[in-house]
Amino acid sequence: MIKEVEYRARRERVSCALKKNSLAIIFSARIQIRSNDTEFPYRQDSNFYYLTGFKEDNAVLILRRGRKTTESYLFVQKKVKELELWTGKRLGTKAAKKSFNHDDIFISDIFEEKFLSFVKEHQNIYYDFSFEDKRVDFIREKTKHFRVHFNIATLIGRERLIKSPAEIKLITKALSITKEAHHYAIDHAFELSNERELQAGIEYIFKTHGAYSDAYTSIVACANSANTLHYINNDKKLVDGELILIDAGCEYEYYASDITRTIPVNGKFTQAQKELYSMVLDVEKKIISMVRPDILRSSLQEKSEELLCKGLVGLGILQGDVKKLLKMKKHKKYYPHGIGHWMGIDVHDTCPYKDEKGKEIPLMPGMVMTIEPGIYIDKDDKSVARKYRGIGIRIEDDILVTYEGYENLSKNITKEISEIEGRDS
Repeated sequence: MIKEVEYRARRERVSCALKKNSLAIIFSARIQIRSNDTEFPYRQDSNFYYLTGFKEDNAVLILRRGRKTTESYLFVQKKVKELELWTGKRLGTKAAKKSFNHDDIFISDIFEEKFLSFVKEHQNIYYDFSFEDKRVDFIREKTKHFRVHFNIATLIGRERLIKSPAEIKLITKALSITKEAHHYAIDHAFELSNERELQAGIEYIFKTHGAYSDAYTSIVACANSANTLHYINNDKKLVDGELILIDAGCEYEYYASDITRTIPVNGKFTQAQKELYSMVLDVEKKIISMVRPDILRSSLQEKSEELLCKGLVGLGILQGDVKKLLKMKKHKKYYPHGIGHWMGIDVHDTCPYKDEKGKEIPLMPGMVMTIEPGIYIDKDDKSVARKYRGIGIRIEDDILVTYEGYENLSKNITKEISEIEGRDS
């Protein structure tokens, strides 16, 4: 668990990044309607949670930076017994003051009044430009003629780049649960009949092991379904002799895991599947070994493309000189995506990849990113030998950048061919 002292330190760092004489407003997520009068399960806005640890809706955080001091104020929904009967207990201001370390805590009902009193004393206003909400409309309306505006999401994103030990611990816990789910898939896929059954089993493991939910909609893609990168229908049969690409991770205390494994339905790879899988796995291992402080993500991308292109030539899927093929981007037909992304509170963390001058940010200790090379060959691609058609393979791990190089946080999740095939013996 992350302690309140860490949330306070985060608010202080963001406040100090504001221009002097500034006011920043960060809103909680709104309840989202699923249909008619039913709602999706509530999840707090990631930036709001990062700065507060507060999980309730109808809340606002105000950060103030004067010329010498910084202050933070939290607005929470007041306790109303009639509402709590329907929606559950609220913390309220009295209990919030005991649990959260702010300069003051108010009820949300007086946010507009307080904002108007604060704004008179500040020249610069920060808020999330992408946030669509009546409260944001109010901020825009009241400051449009005489205030300079900045996007607070940009500043918070920079802070979220480097994970604290407490954050890494939560990601590691999420991965320990995700490991059990992927091992369940390896052990039980052969006895299930369709993708949805396997998805249900994976997500059952998530919730029974303490995860709040999946970190994103699980991909369980058998055979040619794996060649749709964001396949989430998960409604096809599990076919004996085919592979299943499973991209599934859980969320534990708001921190994500993101793992892809590709396994045979019946527990045994065919020779063609082994050839492709071994090539992708070898590339993944080599790219992971390159991770260290100061290396650029684009360098990892370029190397992954070079290695996968060489592998495709070696298997006869592409023909010609590797350098020329790379220049012509022929490999992109089979490897169309990036090598990885930031991960943390969001599975695709909204941290920047470039600095304010447009220069790429190098890897630094404390960053967590995925490494996920893949090869996708459609069943109707007649330019490829029949034995490889309809095969999609991605292998993905979650990597922590350390001062010495890297740590594979998901190293205990099975991915070697011998280990996958050996689990049913």
